Amino acid sequence: MLQYVGLDVSLAEVAICVVDEDGTIEFEGTAPSEPNAIADWLLEHDVHPEKVGLEIGGLARWLYSELAERGLPMICIDPRRLRALTKTMPVKTDRNDARAIAQVIRVGWYRPVHIKSPVGQELRMLLANRKTLLVKYGDIENEVRGTLRAFGLKLSSRIASGQFEQRAMELVEDRPRLAAMVRPMLIARSGLREQCAVLHKMLLDAVARDDTCRRLMSVPGVGAVTAVTFLAVIDDPSCFQHSRDVGAHLGMTPRKYASGETDRNGSISKTGDALMRTTLYQASLALLTRSKRWSTLKAWGMAVAKRRGLRRAIVAVARKLVIVMHRIWADGTEFRWTREEAVA
Repeated sequence: MLQYVGLDVSLAEVAICVVDEDGTIEFEGTAPSEPNAIADWLLEHDVHPEKVGLEIGGLARWLYSELAERGLPMICIDPRRLRALTKTMPVKTDRNDARAIAQVIRVGWYRPVHIKSPVGQELRMLLANRKTLLVKYGDIENEVRGTLRAFGLKLSSRIASGQFEQRAMELVEDRPRLAAMVRPMLIARSGLREQCAVLHKMLLDAVARDDTCRRLMSVPGVGAVTAVTFLAVIDDPSCFQHSRDVGAHLGMTPRKYASGETDRNGSISKTGDALMRTTLYQASLALLTRSKRWSTLKAWGMAVAKRRGLRRAIVAVARKLVIVMHRIWADGTEFRWTREEAVA
């Protein structure tokens, strides 16, 4: 008889549920959140599963890889679809979540999630750490501006980053108590700036070593950060049968509600990676407003801007950029500026 296993992963332990092909629970229990402990638990209960499912999460990628190496048929599932089922539970516990995962795996009501390669995960971590430092850097700078403004001391919004510390100390040189409070913030800001530069240098080195990144940067508006982010988020272009599917995966296609006589389209779904959408929006804006060389893509975007406005045109061009970048990656080609060049 076929067996299906659901794993609900937390930091300390994993709730395990084993059901048969009819949905009857055969075994339940817990094990430490370690691959060996989970594999030993299944071996101890003589479980030979057809499928083993777990939600994508903090430890899920590591457990997925380690258990798959031990020969278990692992499936990582999208939690958004599972959430619709668990919302109906009057009592939500890890044990009940493991039961729900096992039943979903048994009936096939799930969407598998692609597990990124180690290189893709490292690039994603690099981008996330760099963004964290940039956000904290901006927060400290804004806090200093706000603190000085309360005393009537104004820092220009256009001051260069390298001159910010010097200008701030000049404003408070006659106020020793205020200077004593501002100085630690400026020291922390300087440290964040230095370490952010270190991570940015690592990012640029990764681009220099990768041929795919350099080809993606042949697209107008696409720089090093956009190329690396696209590489880290998509990871494997063969996961998408059609390039147009990437836009929907990143949440850049409109929502739709149709029922009876009601049929309306909404704004974009925003269901994918938020960092990728933000980066694509900036790349699209650069293509439309800063790129001096005209291309078929820019001409199409400017035509949309005249009809629907610049903001909608930016989103539309960003969706087109996704398609173009995926095709470049999959085909091993570079950006073609005109239709004649594409035909040739």
